[in-house]
Amino acid sequence: MDSITQAALGASIAGAIAGKTLGRSALLTGALIGTLPDLDVVIDYGTAVANFTQHRGFSHSLFVLVPLSFLLAWGLCRWKPAISYQRWLALVGLILVTHPLLDAFTTYGTQLFWPLGSPVALNSIFIIDPLYTLPLLAGCLVFLIRPPALTAVAAGLLLSSLYLGWSLAAQQMITERVRPALAEAGMAQASLMVQPMPFNTVLWRVTAIDQDARIEIVTGFLDDSDQLSLEHFARNPDIAQSVAMLPEVRRLEWFTKGFLHYEQAGSQITATDIRLGIPGAHPFTFIVAETTDGDILEVTSSQKPRPAINRDALPLLWSRLTGDAPVLCLATLSIPEQGKAC
Repeated sequence: MDSITQAALGASIAGAIAGKTLGRSALLTGALIGTLPDLDVVIDYGTAVANFTQHRGFSHSLFVLVPLSFLLAWGLCRWKPAISYQRWLALVGLILVTHPLLDAFTTYGTQLFWPLGSPVALNSIFIIDPLYTLPLLAGCLVFLIRPPALTAVAAGLLLSSLYLGWSLAAQQMITERVRPALAEAGMAQASLMVQPMPFNTVLWRVTAIDQDARIEIVTGFLDDSDQLSLEHFARNPDIAQSVAMLPEVRRLEWFTKGFLHYEQAGSQITATDIRLGIPGAHPFTFIVAETTDGDILEVTSSQKPRPAINRDALPLLWSRLTGDAPVLCLATLSIPEQGKAC
């Protein structure tokens, strides 16, 4: 999740556990601890792919954060001995552990068990979702005005947790909605990703891929019709196969679970993470190889510039979310004429 949300979550936990003793300083302490795991963004791992795939790595691992909690709790107990070591441990441990657990609900991927296993990505909440964050911020605001406001802080934590639970339930309902249409399109066995569109859990994006095809569906709970619009995107299996054995490509395949799109432009071969953003506005595209006289040459990966922000996107998303527009074409980020498909 975004840094504001993680800080608000950490502040809320600290306020609930130590607010009576520390007062307003509990919020600052919790917010600082809550943002600690994200400091790994300052580390340069040497290549664009390495930086991308090692973010939320060791700094988000439960195998690292749990032992670190004991050490930090010891140091904080020496700083503020009015709070027992056990309470400091509960405060630090809960904040550090809930940070990567919350990140795991997003699509990016969180290596909860680094150095073992694959990244965990539940895909049930967008990286910025006001309906999750606002209850936490509201509880913290009441605390700042009239500390310790434990009831308000606890209510914020409860509401945000219930919202996470709703996101999982909503994801399952959307998954069941699209399965028949995907089966009819011959994609019953395809890899499937169901995730919310930006800033909400009402409108959802469904991506199904196999070796040769990719289908995107946008559907929501406010749609007037159960009819689904399937958008077809070409894949380039030959290009994918040509770079499949390159170490950084294998790393990307592992990190994204295969949700990549490969293209060749001139001599450059690129790989795009299609999980994040939307078609035409995917933020993570990497140059992974070059071709010379028909040979594939491995290069030090670099990231292509991110697409410019489309200021027309939010009104379109709002129209689609509310059901005013029954179809949203992702390829062109446009709403087709009434009665027409993408």
